Amino acid sequence: MLTRRFTASLILLLAMCIPSYSADKEDPVLRAWSHETSSQTKEGDQSIRLRATYYSNEYIEALIASEAEKNLWTADEMENYKYTLLKNLNLGETIAFHIDMYVRGIPMYAQPFDKHITMMVGGKKYSPVDYDRRFNFKILGPRDGMVYFPRYDDKTGKEILAGARDVRLIFDSSISHALAEQGNVIWVWDLAKDRGKIAGGRAADRLEADRLIKRSNKIDEEREALQKKLDELNKEYREVNSRIDELQSN
Repeated sequence: MLTRRFTASLILLLAMCIPSYSADKEDPVLRAWSHETSSQTKEGDQSIRLRATYYSNEYIEALIASEAEKNLWTADEMENYKYTLLKNLNLGETIAFHIDMYVRGIPMYAQPFDKHITMMVGGKKYSPVDYDRRFNFKILGPRDGMVYFPRYDDKTGKEILAGARDVRLIFDSSISHALAEQGNVIWVWDLAKDRGKIAGGRAADRLEADRLIKRSNKIDEEREALQKKLDELNKEYREVNSRIDELQSN
């Protein structure tokens, strides 16, 4: 049974999809997986502060531990939080980043946002598969949200980060007048430093069960499609042979 305190936290988490902890200035591990830059136009009529956090295994572990410590959660509460967080991050299919920005002066219009941000791994570029659609609207003041990139290559089917040395996030300078002089923003995360490993516990078991159920449903759909095709072929086979018998009997 969840406590009232933890239930309220879950509701907040679900409402926001993924919480913003990238601004945490206290935990060195949380800081280590974030990059930040600031820029403004020559005239000073627009300024922007950009911050991106890569949801590495180490970062997620530290985030869960930090929240558990701050909220004095029990082991069960922490497992429930971990399950909800990992499920929302959808790490089995995507690579997640949290983006914070603060715009002053002239508002920023970045629609479509996914055309201004790119992930690069091993010299190959990838576009977002999903992102917070609030980035498409006028931005003045603070704005934050998640951006998700594919975890598997569409053409090869291989995991994009497998064997990679680093992951890069590129903001095109066209996203803001304030970045025009500075040029594209390129941030690099060293994957060799990702010493964390998210595994074990009831949260991991529940996620594995979710994955298997999803896979089972997909197999059922494929079986139904194949059975339908087989039924059609059997029908055609009977019709063809019936016609053959009819012709040979004449």
